[in-house]
Amino acid sequence: MPDGDGGAPLLMLGPLLRYVGETDATIWAETDRACQVEILGRQARTFEVAGHHYALVVLSGLQPGTEYEYQVALDGAIRWPQPDSLFPPSVLRTLDPGRPLRLVYGSCRIAEVPVEHGADALEACALDLRSTPHDRWPDVMFFIGDQVYADETGPATREFISQRRDPSNAPGYEVAGFSEYCFLYREAWSEPAVRWLLSVVPTAMIFDDHDVHDDWNTSASWRRDFQAKPWWRDRITGAYMSYWIYQHLGNLSPGELGKSEVWRQVQEPGDAAAVLRDFALRADEGAEGIQWSFRRTFGGVRVVVIDSRGGRVLDEGNRRMTNEAEWQWVTESASGDWDHVVLATSLPLLLPGGIHMLEAWNEAVCGGAWGKRLAGAGERMRRAVDLEHWAAFGKSFAAFEQLLTGLATGAHGKPPASVTVISGDIHHSYLAAVDFPGVTGVRSAVYQAVCSPIHNVLPDSFRHGQRLATSRAGTAAGTAVARLAGVHKPRIRWRITRGTWFDNMLSALEFSGRTARISFERTVPGAAGDPHLEPVCETELS
Repeated sequence: MPDGDGGAPLLMLGPLLRYVGETDATIWAETDRACQVEILGRQARTFEVAGHHYALVVLSGLQPGTEYEYQVALDGAIRWPQPDSLFPPSVLRTLDPGRPLRLVYGSCRIAEVPVEHGADALEACALDLRSTPHDRWPDVMFFIGDQVYADETGPATREFISQRRDPSNAPGYEVAGFSEYCFLYREAWSEPAVRWLLSVVPTAMIFDDHDVHDDWNTSASWRRDFQAKPWWRDRITGAYMSYWIYQHLGNLSPGELGKSEVWRQVQEPGDAAAVLRDFALRADEGAEGIQWSFRRTFGGVRVVVIDSRGGRVLDEGNRRMTNEAEWQWVTESASGDWDHVVLATSLPLLLPGGIHMLEAWNEAVCGGAWGKRLAGAGERMRRAVDLEHWAAFGKSFAAFEQLLTGLATGAHGKPPASVTVISGDIHHSYLAAVDFPGVTGVRSAVYQAVCSPIHNVLPDSFRHGQRLATSRAGTAAGTAVARLAGVHKPRIRWRITRGTWFDNMLSALEFSGRTARISFERTVPGAAGDPHLEPVCETELS
């Protein structure tokens, strides 16, 4: 809910602490009208998009390793912190290159869901941080997919939709356009504990399918089917417009913002809806130069966040998670003399063996390996059971294998002590160790660490299927049928060493020099009934 006394501008959402470096930071806010936003003596004028108002306050000249308590003033009136808050004042903590790095991540969060979905891991994290020394707080939190569910809206958004249009007509209670997306984000990030958490822990984000629609960009056939729906154009336009505002804008450093032509244009006087609408349509068409992948550097730790959804190449026979130019950017971004490399992708790279081979088989069948009639059946199966991870994009999986091998052997610079691929999406969590059979000179520990969901559930039917596919018999069957379709075994090998867990969770990577550790924490009820996080695994990675 907005905060205010009725006279001055209101704070509709935020503040969200986004990019934080050693000497600069950005803080995002949404207001109810045009106004001047002031934080720590720096001011920013709001920009307008389709009648909605936003500000990104850029803070520079900060001191490394320093904590700043801050307030948010709109046209001079203090609107944050809220006077009745049960949480401590909001603080900004700049990075200290000599301080160990704590990186928390997770994915898949529905804001309002039935009680059987369990406690929200973000709420539990916020409640725990109230009594946690600040030097143990996360330095950054990565949300790697499904921050909002446009196709599974909560009660507040459903009520908002019913007041605007007739939900008996398509797309029903799914989000239809930009204004409904704006309300969806407010529903997701307005709960008091979560709102405070987002004001004190820097965040970086990348979308996945439910931010737009289940199975978004699964295949060329899927795109054709949905582009033919009369409501789809407004949906995809609103999705990209709101994603740029609510998620992507805060991923950019002040230096990157200065190079963004879109950022320059939206700050000009007037409503920038036309600017972002055109940008959204070009993004959906895969226009050259539009890239959602981004990278961050934390001392000796390089994090590369890979868009594995919006920039896909979907032509059968040449399916790729990213186009070749963007993959070259990924490779160059991961290369160098790093102590640790983290590669973040919303979709897991390394699935249990039986599922991996099933997805690889399905891609071959959809591509015509068993004839045109079975290709159609393969497409129906692909959509029905979500066969769309890296294993179902064989060329990109092979490129990722090559990247991991090159990093671990020093082909892309000094071998890091650890290489960790972090992912979400699949509503269960595990840690997998990677081996390179037949490869000499491997000097890095390589892992896949999946953490999902933050607040959701894996249906029982999928759990049963997952157990079957990951059994010894399921793996053997998947491998055999994949070979009949001409699919080769992966060059790398992996094995799940910790997990599998089906709880609402967050995971944390901790780096200090050449040492890396990982922990997984699940939500459990506290003594007073409030949720908190309980470790289920802590282990060394290097």
